Formats: sequence, C-alpha cells, structure tokens
Amino acid sequence: MSRPRKVILDVDPGAADALAVCLALNAPELEVVAVTATGGNVSPRQGSRNVQAIVEQVDPARLPRIGMADEDQPLSTDNRHLWGADGFCGAPLRVAELHQQHPAVKLLADEVRSAPGEVTIIAGGPLTNVAAALLREPELATKIGHLLIVGGTFAGPGDVTAAAEFNMYCNAEAADFVFRSPATKTLLPLDATDQAMLTFAVLGHLPPADRPLGRFLQSIMPGAFQASRQKLGIEGLNAPEAIAVAVAMHPELVVTEPYHCETETGGRLTHGATVIDRRRRPESQPNVDVVIEIDAAGAIDCILRGLHAEA
Repeated sequence: MSRPRKVILDVDPGAADALAVCLALNAPELEVVAVTATGGNVSPRQGSRNVQAIVEQVDPARLPRIGMADEDQPLSTDNRHLWGADGFCGAPLRVAELHQQHPAVKLLADEVRSAPGEVTIIAGGPLTNVAAALLREPELATKIGHLLIVGGTFAGPGDVTAAAEFNMYCNAEAADFVFRSPATKTLLPLDATDQAMLTFAVLGHLPPADRPLGRFLQSIMPGAFQASRQKLGIEGLNAPEAIAVAVAMHPELVVTEPYHCETETGGRLTHGATVIDRRRRPESQPNVDVVIEIDAAGAIDCILRGLHAEA
C-alpha cells in the first residue's frame, strides 16, 4: 500500500467544510498534517473555534496541528445569513480553551517547508492564508506539492453576485495573488462541483452515532440541508470542499484543462469574478488546471465510503 498523501486543509467552516475535514481525517489515503482556519463563511475567530471543534469532536486517530486565523483578516462578505453565526446552524458544540495557539499562516508555511513537494493544500475557503504565506515566503510556492483551490466559476454564474463565487469574492486580492504565483494549482470551480450535489438521502448514510465522527456529522448535517432548502431553494447540499478531498484521494474523478486565470479586483459588477482565458489563441500562458468535468456518482460514492472507512 502506498504512503498516505500529506494534506493541509485551509477552511472556513461551515458545514460543508466540516464534512470535508471529517472525510480527510477518516481517510486512510490521506495524512492530515494540519487544519488551518480562515474567515469566510464565519468570522475569523469563529472559523478558528470551528476548526478546533471539528478535531475535538471527531477525535481522529492521527491528530493534526491546528492553525488559528488572524482576526484582522479582510472579508468582503460572509455566509452567516445562511449557516448561522456559528456556521453550524446552531448545533451545540463545546470547545476547550487552547493554551498554545499556532497562527494559521505560520503553521501552513512550516508544514510545507518541512516536506517540500509532498504537501497538498486543499483551500476550501478564501485564499487569505495561502496568499499571506506566499507573500511572506515567495519561495514557498515551488515547495507546495499541489494546491487544490475550491471556488470561482468556469462558464457559469456566481453565487454571491451574478459574476463572482463566494470564496473569490471574499478576498479577491488574495485570490488573484495566488493565481499569479508559480505554485502548481488546480481550480475546482462552482459550475463543476455543482454537478456532484449531495441529496437528502446522504443523511441516511452517515456513520452511526456511536462513533464520534457519526455523532458530530449527525449533529450538524441535518441543519445544513434544511438551511440549503429554506434559504437557497435547493433540494440538496453543495459540498465542494468534500469533493476537493475526494479529488485529492482520487484525481481520476475529474477532467481538467490548462487555462490562464485571474481574479477581478476592481469591477463594480464583476469584483471577485474569475476571468479564465478561453480564447482559441490566448495571449497568456496557462497558470492553473481547471476542472471542467467531474464523475459525480464516483465522487459522492468516494465521500460516503470514506466516511465509513476505518482510518
């Protein structure tokens, strides 16, 4: 059996991010070396609390290091209107007070530097932490094994505005900086991950409540599905971060094409839009592999099987 792939999850939990972290922590194919928090769905402080809550509640066999978000992070918006102020739709979760807290940006850089070329970063939230790490240490870009970016759009509309997807809109400047970096990158855009929406049937296939993983997921996922139905009118749940974890485990689940991508940072109507050069003869060199097709059934099956695996 091959050695597990080292991953860092940089997330802004959110129920969908929590599902992704649970999947990664339980997957034998992955070694989660760190989970770092960023603001996005919730405030930076709440994001840090939620990352800690996930790890404490799931109590994985291999404990990852936890990175706390900078509370002064800039955010253009959040999703508290959708997932509640706590990001978990009001699910009651107690968290212990940590005496030693590690800054997310420093932890992310330390882990990449300690295993150059081996670490995959799954960026499930705004790219604030990744951009800050690359700005402080430009050489870090070539030491990242792979950067999986959740967000943006390929050809479809945005979700927070007509043009922009949430993660890109939250910190468009950070996103544009990361796209321009020499890191090896794959973008999982909204119009691709929407192909693998989780249905309500997933609730019947969660791990049993006698396992910490199952108990935690059963406490937060019903509320997330309900919020998605009531506030978005969707009969299911978009969980692109979990799809990203599935892709990290099984890259064959997706088809990608190389493109040049930038993020609009100034437009009144287009702020945060991902501008992907799809011209027949583009003037710029590709800087990211963009997922254009996904095996939806395979990805969902991977998620469900991964949650039931014995890590």
